[in-house]
Amino acid sequence: MRPSGRKPDQMRAVSLEVGVTRYAEGSCLVTFGHTKVLVTASLEQGVPSFLKGKGQGWVTAEYGMLPRSTHTRSRREAAAGKQSGRTQEIQRLIGRSMRAVVDLKALGERQITLDCDVLQADGGTRTAAITGAWVALSQACDKLVSGKLIAASPIIDQVAAISCGIYENTPVLDLDYDEDSSADTDANFVITGTGDAVEIQATGEKRGFSRHEFNTLFDLALKGTGELFALQKAALGR
Repeated sequence: MRPSGRKPDQMRAVSLEVGVTRYAEGSCLVTFGHTKVLVTASLEQGVPSFLKGKGQGWVTAEYGMLPRSTHTRSRREAAAGKQSGRTQEIQRLIGRSMRAVVDLKALGERQITLDCDVLQADGGTRTAAITGAWVALSQACDKLVSGKLIAASPIIDQVAAISCGIYENTPVLDLDYDEDSSADTDANFVITGTGDAVEIQATGEKRGFSRHEFNTLFDLALKGTGELFALQKAALGR
């Protein structure tokens, strides 16, 4: 039924490779099928001006797609002089998702910036970025602990994200581009390790969806993020 031949509750092959860059405090190359996102975490002393003197840190994100990450070359947003609305929306989502599981007071007056660069896009780039960002963030926080700059990691829970949708009237997990571009409904779920929802983005692209269908999508998302949590821990050797 699915173009990829996967079962409705089957994810694409997922890999999380850590330590892929030399200089960043944390890095993770995330692969969801043909989607590939490189995430780096950069630690900086000091915080944005609106947080100065408040005794807490900040976690933020930037997101971008490389010019040839899709079938045709797209112009760099820097060359255009401004970011698209989509880019701003996604990087804010990534930042909110990370801050939901970080004790900013415990971080101290430091900022961690997560740069999420899409190398290749085949659906689910934002969910892949969130999943990999948590891994890169964890590495950066571990370095703070090993350097005795803080007593314990400020990360209080895991967080991962996955897409779900209704494709040909069937709820399915982890949409690739072929499914996402023709789905009746598509949704992105950001879930913590304790099963709480940080954010849910659900849209009826071709028709509305019922409460029962939404519950089914949510159950699929919990299954998918459960698998991602295990992969995150394995990537970090935990």
